[in-house]
Amino acid sequence: MSDLSQPVQDAIERIASGPHGPQVGAFFDLDGTLVAGYTGTTFFGEQVRKREITPIDLLRSIVDVVDGEVLGGDPTKISQRFFASLRGQSEEAYVAAGERLFLRKIAGTIRAESRALVRAHLAAGHTVAVASAATPYQIAPIARELGIEHLVCTRLAVEDGVFTGETEGPMLWGRHKAAAVRAFAKQHALKLPQSYAYGNGYEDVAFLSSVGSPVALNPHRGLQAAAERLGWPILNLRDPAKGSLTSIARTAAALGGLNAAASTGMAISLLSRDRQRGLSTTTGLINGLPLALAGVSLNVLDEERLWSHRPAVFVANHQSSLDPVVLGALLKRDFTVVAKKEARLDPRALAGSLLLDPVYIDRSNSAEARAALEPVIERIRSGTSLMIFPEGTRSATGALGRFKKGAFHMAVRAGVPIVPIVLRNTGELLGKHSFVLKPGRIDVAVLPPETDWTLKTMDRRITKLHKTFEQTLANWPGQED
Repeated sequence: MSDLSQPVQDAIERIASGPHGPQVGAFFDLDGTLVAGYTGTTFFGEQVRKREITPIDLLRSIVDVVDGEVLGGDPTKISQRFFASLRGQSEEAYVAAGERLFLRKIAGTIRAESRALVRAHLAAGHTVAVASAATPYQIAPIARELGIEHLVCTRLAVEDGVFTGETEGPMLWGRHKAAAVRAFAKQHALKLPQSYAYGNGYEDVAFLSSVGSPVALNPHRGLQAAAERLGWPILNLRDPAKGSLTSIARTAAALGGLNAAASTGMAISLLSRDRQRGLSTTTGLINGLPLALAGVSLNVLDEERLWSHRPAVFVANHQSSLDPVVLGALLKRDFTVVAKKEARLDPRALAGSLLLDPVYIDRSNSAEARAALEPVIERIRSGTSLMIFPEGTRSATGALGRFKKGAFHMAVRAGVPIVPIVLRNTGELLGKHSFVLKPGRIDVAVLPPETDWTLKTMDRRITKLHKTFEQTLANWPGQED
């Protein structure tokens, strides 16, 4: 079962069955297309918050919005005024601000179905670009997150590391964006009749007309009418779910279910004086219950590999605080975890931690961390598997971080296999700065267990495994289905 709407799934199948190769372009507009809403508003709001825009400029901007959106004036005027307000500001500082805004506010606005469309084009070997009137400071973090290499966008003039308040060439709006896309296609030897373009506004008609396969995504009224008149496909993508009352209630139910199950297991442990019986009760109750209460389902590939080589060290990529719950639902029993010491008082899993008896380590003290792991080695040898995230910390964007060696050293010393688990979508359902779990589907791929790890071959094998994780995330098994 797919989380994609049928029209989006059909579009992906057409991409997969169409021409492949770098001579085919795929151009995505940014605001309202790849992301829900407008990144420029986020940047403008940040300047207002920091009082980097004078009251008179703010008033003029409001007048520009009314003129452009209501009275039919120049819609680019507000952007030009915003660019002018940057005069004298450091480009380096602005890049850093853009990265912070992306992590805090913009990353969560990327549409999941837009991600799927981008992935489909990348899988087909197409040359994928963001084509937008926005600036690189808005686009670059989003493009990096989606694996898009090329930007066709408005460039701001910089002298001696500061903005001049002007643009390099025209703002890529309307016909200027269309011209820039055609120039990019010529430079990269793209075949535009075989290429794709995605946009949402009436100003994108010229841009969309530049390719053989234009698509109107969540189109405004003007583009909707033009697309219907010209016979272009129209796709209405779902916006990222927000923290609705339903989502909040489901999150509370999931958290309550998690701790209630753990508390029940604890009580059984105390009454029966059998810790293992209590743990089995807990994991039996927890298995899928909190996720089901939150409206989250798991789509697991090669689930049998979770049981073929136990005990084992299970390693997974880390995008979200939801990840341990997902792995707990997958592993079910006879496992423990290694966590940073700060997680000891995390209320989201406090009761469960009393039963699982996790090992908390101080990352700032390597000697103490190694000493704390000694008892874990013995537990693994005696039949308890270990769940661990080799990146060490959650990825803010979903991009795979560097693997640390601790998990692999423990596998070598305990003489057990490594079982890799690749998680996809958890960060989309519960972001790094979010406390509300969105409903949806989580994709899980259990990779073949890897045996016979040694210190001599460890570095090479870690590098190879990291590459396998990257390739799995980029080309998800069975995604063409």
